[in-house]
Amino acid sequence: MAERGRDEESGKFTEEYPEEDFIKALKELESSGTTDIAEFVGCDRRTAYLKLNSLEEVGKVESKKIGNALLWELTMESV
Repeated sequence: MAERGRDEESGKFTEEYPEEDFIKALKELESSGTTDIAEFVGCDRRTAYLKLNSLEEVGKVESKKIGNALLWELTMESV
């Protein structure tokens, strides 16, 4: 597991997988499942799901349930 750095001023850990990585993944992949996005970003599926879910809560992405999978897309605000 990679070590996370700390911001020298605040002492807070830096974000290992910033939201910009997930937005970029969806711009390049268009509509995609959690696993595909995780592979693109380089994180595990659970990490991708949690980040995408938080982006959905603030209106940057949206999900559609297709069978047992979620299909993620950028909202018009994020395009």
